[in-house]
Amino acid sequence: MKTFTDFALKEKYKHIQLVGDNLSELESLIGWKRFRLILEPMYVNKTASGGRPEADVIVMFKMLVLQQWHGLSDPELEKHCIDRLSFRNFLGFPDYIPDSTTVWLFRKGIIDNEKEEEIWDELQSQLDSHGLKIKKGMIQDATFIHSDPEHAKADKPRGNEAKTRRSRDGTWTKKGSKLYFGYKLHSIIDRDYELIRRFKTTTALVHDSQVDLSEENEVVYRDTGYFGAEAKGFAATMKRAVRGHPLGIRDIIRNKRISLKRVPGERVYAVTKNVFSSGTVLVTTVERVNMKMLFTAFCYNLHQLRTLKRKGVF
Repeated sequence: MKTFTDFALKEKYKHIQLVGDNLSELESLIGWKRFRLILEPMYVNKTASGGRPEADVIVMFKMLVLQQWHGLSDPELEKHCIDRLSFRNFLGFPDYIPDSTTVWLFRKGIIDNEKEEEIWDELQSQLDSHGLKIKKGMIQDATFIHSDPEHAKADKPRGNEAKTRRSRDGTWTKKGSKLYFGYKLHSIIDRDYELIRRFKTTTALVHDSQVDLSEENEVVYRDTGYFGAEAKGFAATMKRAVRGHPLGIRDIIRNKRISLKRVPGERVYAVTKNVFSSGTVLVTTVERVNMKMLFTAFCYNLHQLRTLKRKGVF
């Protein structure tokens, strides 16, 4: 019966292929099975009452990618993975679709077992294996990730016992004349392929200049928000006029040159916010926001890899 059901589903999926399925392109971009070695060790308790879920870890991992790609809640994710053939094909037509609670626990397990860095390093290793290594330099920037402040004032702490939707770790900050509440995504991309190479999540109050994502011997292009801040790499930072020291013509020309090199960095945040709905979060802690940013950056890199492959870059 199962064989017949699988055959019927795959036959129905052929109709979707005829009109186009963008998700099918993602399957071949990276080696998904290589993440198994990272994720399987989270489930060390294999007893009858233990913590190993019925679902395969790669299926759940792909579900988190689908969730961020389409901006879905946990219940919506479960429903779409059951209902949509394109989702089921991307997951490999598994016998069992994890429910929303299982997915939530899987996500929590990644955080509790501190697997985020290993997942990110594996993705970067696969990018390099495609021949997409850094050559020309890096662009560092940061963007606000909004959270719900509810009705609390900027100087009013939430408190661990507060019954409110307001983010527990989110902080207020001011840029120009505007107030922002929530978090900040700091990222650095390579100028060659416009892929996110490193990122860090902080609260909104942390200034851009306090986060250096560059590495030694890298040229890193930065805007005036980083003026005066050192970098581990070679800092190509736009200069800012200070009291009594206006910018000279050479500095103005230099700033324009750096600004042009930084243009691709703006596209990254446009895609992550408009395509992957990452500009606002409902989760309440830095750890959970960082998890969301991990899969946002993961999805962006898949999106960019697909573009590079279509162009014949690799």
